[in-house]
Amino acid sequence: MKTTPDRVSSLAPNHVFCFGSNLAGRHGKGAALQARLEFGAVPGQGTGLMGRSYGLATKGHFLEILPLAAVSQQVDQFIQCALAHPELEFLVTKIGCGLAEHTPDEVRRTCFAGKHFPANVWLPVEFQSVTPAQVS
Repeated sequence: MKTTPDRVSSLAPNHVFCFGSNLAGRHGKGAALQARLEFGAVPGQGTGLMGRSYGLATKGHFLEILPLAAVSQQVDQFIQCALAHPELEFLVTKIGCGLAEHTPDEVRRTCFAGKHFPANVWLPVEFQSVTPAQVS
């Protein structure tokens, strides 16, 4: 599993910046603002591929925090997109852990643990599942 850097400041030509978004597509703060300003996120589009970015909704149309079960569904859709685009590398940020106020452990356990991610997906270390062999 490749690990997303703590701060993504530039992308290689085939890289996609994956960020926590809202269903209204208001990319006004945090990683969403960075996605809009630097990586082509489209105002009004809340989810999916746009420019060199991919939005995963962690907030709703009225900026309400989405339940983690809904975010988990977003992750499932994202996995399908990554499988359909093996030519791209998807760098996932710590979605849901900023403005959506979830802890990395909550997001990992509810939205990422137990799922199979293709080799072209990079995850923050906080979202990577810990197996007994990795525990020291």
